[in-house]
Amino acid sequence: MHDRRPVQSSQSSHRPLSRSLLSARKFALMASVVAGLGAGAYGLGHGSFDLITTPAHAQQVGANVQPAQQPVGFADIVDKVKPSVISVKVNIADKMAKNEDREDFSFPPGSPMERFFRRFGGEMPPGLRGHRGGGMITGQGSGFFISADGYAVTNNHVVEGADKVEVTTDDGKTHKAKVIGTDPRTDLALIKVEGGSNFPFAKLSDGKPRIGDWVLAVGNPFGLGGTVTAGIVSAMGRDIGNGPYDDFIQIDAPVNKGNSGGPAFNTNGEVVGVNTAIYSPSGGSIGIAFSIPANTVKAVVEQLKDKGSVSRGWIGVQVQPVTPEIADSLGLKKPEGALVAEPQSGSPAAKAGIESGDVITAVDGTPVKDARELARTIGAFAPGHSVKLTVFHKGKDRELTLTLGELPNKIEASNSDRGDSGSNQGLDLPKLGLTLAPAGSVAGAGKEGVVVTDVDPKSAAADRGFKEGDVILEVAGKNVSNPGDVRDALASAKKDSKNSVLMRIRSGGSSRFVAVPIAKG
Repeated sequence: MHDRRPVQSSQSSHRPLSRSLLSARKFALMASVVAGLGAGAYGLGHGSFDLITTPAHAQQVGANVQPAQQPVGFADIVDKVKPSVISVKVNIADKMAKNEDREDFSFPPGSPMERFFRRFGGEMPPGLRGHRGGGMITGQGSGFFISADGYAVTNNHVVEGADKVEVTTDDGKTHKAKVIGTDPRTDLALIKVEGGSNFPFAKLSDGKPRIGDWVLAVGNPFGLGGTVTAGIVSAMGRDIGNGPYDDFIQIDAPVNKGNSGGPAFNTNGEVVGVNTAIYSPSGGSIGIAFSIPANTVKAVVEQLKDKGSVSRGWIGVQVQPVTPEIADSLGLKKPEGALVAEPQSGSPAAKAGIESGDVITAVDGTPVKDARELARTIGAFAPGHSVKLTVFHKGKDRELTLTLGELPNKIEASNSDRGDSGSNQGLDLPKLGLTLAPAGSVAGAGKEGVVVTDVDPKSAAADRGFKEGDVILEVAGKNVSNPGDVRDALASAKKDSKNSVLMRIRSGGSSRFVAVPIAKG
């Protein structure tokens, strides 16, 4: 993480540099996922080197397994790939240079790092500062050439907001570069290095690494260009809370600040991932790093080179995971698919007839495991593409065909019009731990639904995230307008031997479904 990069939210807003971590003193017990920054941090990798082969006739784990020939070292691979890796240095106009009383940069509201510090009640540590000088902020990261004519890949957070970009190649030469395009959602950027047409470049791998494959991370940690570290792929498909397209490779190669944007190579010398984040309690490597898979890099870079931005398919739904309780409430056999909390007005989904409470279970016949998988699948299609969705609607499967729109660059969150919760008078549902009142009787709660005026902190409702001011819109698929409707719906579900009931809740301007257990007796 270079000590400069303006951190950004999953949308494309500027973040004053930093993807470092919390001070070990203050958050010694907190391990945090860090997004690369200034000196860049993060790593990832892959490898296609088979360590062992297991005979089909082996009767127990490890029986008759013979180790394959292992490399004595990685020097030959490093000689091959290291010339393609570059150090990236950026200068950004310091908009805070005149504010001498303020030492630290703040993250934009809603950005992943801003949410992290707010969640744990901390302040941004001094380690998240860039170097200042002459009204400029400087930061460093890593990158690598993907073509002989100077196109190179790095992280978006490395070059975001840069007024000047320079790269230093493995032979020590410095070149000017320009940003061709960026994609904040995947944290990738494409730059073009000027001054040459015969740069050594790396190949993006066509295959996926396996857990246990060797990987080499090459980059510019702490400004020490040309550094190589080795490890193995330790996990696949990691979600680190960075956005709906999270699908990271996890590796155990040491990756530190400054490795952001650098490549992770397999033993064939192919790039399997772009280093982008580390998991760390102190800002330094503890051996857990994350990388953007090569197949994602290929798809993004192709669009960035063609038009400088990335277009993604969009159906326009707010979705959430299907938990076992939700599956039971809806009558689904398995807790899979993406539950539609709310279709956006005028969106392709709304026009096709998708409703709140529907579960999208397949796209073009391919099962959807969860909400993240739906987002990645739809996002991989181009706007205008026609898809067939399988939807579980009120106990039955149905198929809908719709034409994808284009994912907006910025999605404006609706503002809650809820004001003071007003009177706490209302119907008490002691078995749930909720006190309710008609929304229309509570100032600022709107006219639809039933507002929560009090929550027992030790109740089942509190355990499931209910809070004062939430508005219950539906219970078991039926609209509710007063507390009696809620009680009747619960009684009906209990009579039908349901273990839980699904409620649709409006909270903070967005809606979600919550499965609430039904008390017995």
